[in-house]
Amino acid sequence: MAYTTINKSTDNFNTKLYTGNSSTNAITGIGHQPDLVWMKNRGAGDKHYLFDAVRGVTKSIYSNLTSAEATTSNGLTAFGTDGFTLGNEGDINGNGNNFVSWNWKAGAGAGSANTDGSINTTSTSVNTTAGFSISKYTGNGSNPSTVGHGLGVAPKMIIIKNLDQGTDWQVYHASTGNTKGLLLNSTAAAFTSSFWGDTTPTNSVFTLGVGDVNTNNINYIAYCFAEKAGYSKFGSYTGNGNADGTFIYTGFRPAFILSKKSSGSGTSWTIWDNKRSSFNPADKILHPNNSNPDNTADDTDFLSNGFKLRATASGMNNSGDTYIYMAFGQSIVGSNNVPATAR
Repeated sequence: MAYTTINKSTDNFNTKLYTGNSSTNAITGIGHQPDLVWMKNRGAGDKHYLFDAVRGVTKSIYSNLTSAEATTSNGLTAFGTDGFTLGNEGDINGNGNNFVSWNWKAGAGAGSANTDGSINTTSTSVNTTAGFSISKYTGNGSNPSTVGHGLGVAPKMIIIKNLDQGTDWQVYHASTGNTKGLLLNSTAAAFTSSFWGDTTPTNSVFTLGVGDVNTNNINYIAYCFAEKAGYSKFGSYTGNGNADGTFIYTGFRPAFILSKKSSGSGTSWTIWDNKRSSFNPADKILHPNNSNPDNTADDTDFLSNGFKLRATASGMNNSGDTYIYMAFGQSIVGSNNVPATAR
């Protein structure tokens, strides 16, 4: 059996479904103070919104766009101990519209400067228990440079966005390595990249080259994820092109999966979760790189110890292709011996 020190995964990550009201809307029941809130209108072609406690309320960035950070004064207006409050921004709170929010806990607030790297962060908010940190830093244009992440263990995935300019979202994933990159806003395959300084992150810092992750006097936000047994997993798998698809072992029952074909272009990133699809197969999908609403496709079974692909779509299970993923969920058994059953 898989054991974990995280007995209740919703203390650190949770998906929340809510209905908009085009007014002040207090969303509660998340189970923790969310420090990263990622929202999407499920029924319309509106953009993905990301807010975090380090940049502060009303500051939005969009996973499907290259746009710089914007001030959305009527967007997310407050972080609470059990959720967040929205203004009347239609894309994330239109009256009667159905929305999803994915919520991660970092350090329950904006945090403080990290001085472990050659670039000091403006602020770093860290949850070492769950392996998640948010860092804001200003680039120095020097290759190589390092930035402290505060996790105490090496991150397996890093997502970085230039806040001041319209540039791509840069993604490091341990399975593609320190000489490759991915773009969260794009269908592109993994590509040769010098953005990570050809250096694997350590337990204290990640390394940057220059360009979209480290231009002099430009501000960036970095979301860093480390692997925690029984709660999070970052890996890769090979598709088999069969409806009796590949099984991916995580050691826990997934609640959220983000995946992307890394070996070829033309396929979107895909998000499944256990709230939009409460029974197997999980077939409600959204794509971080586009504004499409929920669609029903790419069936996947969430099992007690991993997930099994149930479709042959090229975006998830093409024969011989390689896919990277990150997953969060609940262990079979936690350190207090509480079981998490299959669904």
